Amino acid sequence: MPKNPSERKEAWKTIFIFLAIVAVISTIFHYAIVNLYPSRIYIGGLMWCPAIATIITLKLKGRSISSLNWNWGNWKYIRLSYFIPALYGLITYILIWLFGFGSLTNEEAITDWAKELGLIGIGTLNPTSIIIIAIILLGSIEVIRAAATTLGEEIGWRGFFIYELRKVLSFTGVSIFSGIIWASWHWPLIVYYGNNVILELITFYIVIISMSFIMTYYTFKSKSLWPAVLFHAVSNVYIQKIFPPLTTEIEGTEHWLGENGIMFAIVTFVFGIYYWRKAIKEKI
Repeated sequence: MPKNPSERKEAWKTIFIFLAIVAVISTIFHYAIVNLYPSRIYIGGLMWCPAIATIITLKLKGRSISSLNWNWGNWKYIRLSYFIPALYGLITYILIWLFGFGSLTNEEAITDWAKELGLIGIGTLNPTSIIIIAIILLGSIEVIRAAATTLGEEIGWRGFFIYELRKVLSFTGVSIFSGIIWASWHWPLIVYYGNNVILELITFYIVIISMSFIMTYYTFKSKSLWPAVLFHAVSNVYIQKIFPPLTTEIEGTEHWLGENGIMFAIVTFVFGIYYWRKAIKEKI
């Protein structure tokens, strides 16, 4: 963190430029998603807005794109960035199943997976086999596909933004500030598509800020943006495409389920506290 006031002022100026550009170009895709159709094209475009803003900001500041941490980093952090989001997703849904907020399994989802994968009619495959095959494919190939869009976000948020924030804030400040901005960037979608907007905004902010602590930790430890790219992709796949379809919703428990659900907010908050304490202890 620079002590020179002029350096700190310059850092805040760069942060403001970046956020202004993100806000302007994101508006186009937010409008398309809300008023036209929430297609993968528009969502993918939105997720690449932070990267585009980063490139423009670097150009305006006379800095090279190669100045970002493109190196792969230590494989330890790559492995953990897959394992941790898969783990908190699993814990979330185990708690949901145990407390009766949803039941395992959803036969309709298993049938849909079997149809999508062309497994219908293969007599040796039982529902358990179909689930295992689907999870393996979603947890690998779908994660790679998802990484193509999370890369756009993470070039901006973790590749550039948190390093600028680090010039003026502590680890705690960086994690909270970047988490608030990251969550706020999503708010038009929550407001438009949410069923209980106030509750979902609260839980979403808790989730995103908690994830921000974890992802900031791994980014700074690895000195690479790739753990964040993988972490984000794995989290999206497991919490959106793997565990929810396996769960049959029960009337009256809808607020506990999903990526904006209360249970996911509780679990990620606990993980966020752990990584916050870990970062403070390690003096990151």
